[in-house]
Amino acid sequence: MDLPDEHWMRIALNLALEAAASGEVPVGCVLVCQGEVIGSGRNSPIELLDPTAHAEMLAIRQGALALGNYRLADSTLYCTLEPCVMCAGAMVAARVGRLVFAARDLRFGGVRSKFQIADSDLLNHRVAVTEGVLGADATAMLQRFFAERR
Repeated sequence: MDLPDEHWMRIALNLALEAAASGEVPVGCVLVCQGEVIGSGRNSPIELLDPTAHAEMLAIRQGALALGNYRLADSTLYCTLEPCVMCAGAMVAARVGRLVFAARDLRFGGVRSKFQIADSDLLNHRVAVTEGVLGADATAMLQRFFAERR
C-alpha cells in the first residue's frame, strides 16, 4: 500500500468522523493536487438541505474554485466510501485523474459495486481507481454509525 495514500485517507476518515458527529452518514473526502489538499468535504445533505451535498461533490467544487478550472486532471480524490453514481459522474465531468476509496458501497456504489462509471470505456474520460486503502477502518466506522441508530 502506498503510504501517501494512507496519509490522505486518514484525513478523509477524520472528515467522516465529523460527519458522523453531526448526524450525517460518515463519509469524508479530500481532493489532492501536487501534494496539497485543494478541496475537502464531509457528507452534509441534512445540514445543507441539499441532496447533492455528498463529500465528493463538495471537495470537487472546492478544488475547481481553488484551481480556477473545472478540469481537475492532475488531482486525486480520496474518499472513505465508494462514490455513488452522481459523484462518479461528477469525477468524470471534472476529469479527476485518480480516485482512491476505502470501502465499497454494496448498495449504491457507482465505481465498482453496482456500476463502473469512473473508468467506463463508454465515456470520454477514465479515472484511475484504487480501492481498499484503510477499508477496514472506514467499514468499521460505517457499521458503528448504523448500529447506533438501530
